[in-house]
Amino acid sequence: MQWVVEAYGLFLSALILAGGSLGDLFGRRVVFVAGIAIFALASAACGLSANITQLIAARSVQGVGAALLVPGSLAIISASFDQKHRGQAIGTWSGATAMTTAAGPVLGGWLVEHASWRWAFFINLPIAAAVIVISLWHVPESRGRTTGRVDWLGAMLVTAGLGGVVYGFIESTTHGWRDPFVAGSLLLGAASLALFLMIERKETSPMLPLALFASRNFAGANLMTLFLYAAIGVFFFLFPLNLIQVQHYSATAAGAAMLPMILLVFLLSRWSGGLVTRYGARRPLIIGPLIVSAGFALFAVPGVNTYYWTSFFPAVIALGLGLAVTVAPLTTVVMNSVDADHVGTASGINNAVSRVAGVLAIAILGIVMVSAFGARLNASLSELSLPAEVHNEIQANQTKLAGLPVPADLDTMTGNVIRESVRKAFVFGFRVVLSICVGLSLASAAVTARMIRAVPRSTSR
Repeated sequence: MQWVVEAYGLFLSALILAGGSLGDLFGRRVVFVAGIAIFALASAACGLSANITQLIAARSVQGVGAALLVPGSLAIISASFDQKHRGQAIGTWSGATAMTTAAGPVLGGWLVEHASWRWAFFINLPIAAAVIVISLWHVPESRGRTTGRVDWLGAMLVTAGLGGVVYGFIESTTHGWRDPFVAGSLLLGAASLALFLMIERKETSPMLPLALFASRNFAGANLMTLFLYAAIGVFFFLFPLNLIQVQHYSATAAGAAMLPMILLVFLLSRWSGGLVTRYGARRPLIIGPLIVSAGFALFAVPGVNTYYWTSFFPAVIALGLGLAVTVAPLTTVVMNSVDADHVGTASGINNAVSRVAGVLAIAILGIVMVSAFGARLNASLSELSLPAEVHNEIQANQTKLAGLPVPADLDTMTGNVIRESVRKAFVFGFRVVLSICVGLSLASAAVTARMIRAVPRSTSR
């Protein structure tokens, strides 16, 4: 399951910088449309997959398509509006994103529950066709005024680097740190990333222009993004598991559980996009992450067998409000920190940082989750007089978390006790990870206070 998520995120985060550069060089609309086409074809391949290996491979190609379309969408908007109106335009873009993000999990959950998981991928095909037609009909072409070339060597190195690091962290929970493939992939990944940074310093047309980080606002916004989206990424990976495996929500109900949060982001995005113009960036980018941290803290309160409206709903509202205050101002600061020729690259960098944060957080904090889950479960099982072979079988399946199968040859009472212990162990691990998410959110607010300078207010209304 981690690889189905991480294969997409890995290629998206590694190649999104190249996607932004391709848009600046060859035209943002044409690259955007190409990305949609690749994404649609890969979605069809996902739906037609005959086994998990094919699904993971198709998800990887989906990530390649997304790496072309994601930075292109924001770069097209940034190139079409001046700095004074860009904040509200990006806010509208964020709201549209939130609206479809709200519908996606609910529709996807319903399709999984009542039709087939394959239709969660097939549904992308008519949507992609409509977007391509609209883009060719209404979206103007734009590109950077400077000429250059695509940094393919950098793209290969960052892909190898992230792939090695992610593989090492994910597989360490199964094979251990001393496994030669785990250790070797971590070393290869770290060496590739170090070489990538060295080459980017000398490359004439780098996919990661390090000179952009000379802007204090740009550097601060991306560091803040790294912390905040690491917390968000691992939360959205683990929370559905909590709802489905621990709280016994249906797939549709789990998708709908976050609906109030996404609706809040949708309703408030245009308003929050104007906060930079009225009050500057510092205040919303400090207050927003603080509210997000409060939301994560509230998510850590519920145990098992909880009622949604009194347990998760207040946390959903807090998280949604915090993200609504944060997302559009953060994106506006990033885009306003560079000149018009580099908006595609800047969009790619910030999106890459957010995606890399999520990919690494799932890999690294996944280890924390498994360790905390295993420690609590072992403590609970030590109080039971279980045969050694049963205890060993449970330990061997601890990486499955709350999906851990209970041995079938146990009596009903012992089986129920173990199932309840598994659920409580998951909640314990979930709380440990959420405490780290709180810390990451607070760190993002501290980065804003330290690094991001005030943006001059506009006198226009």
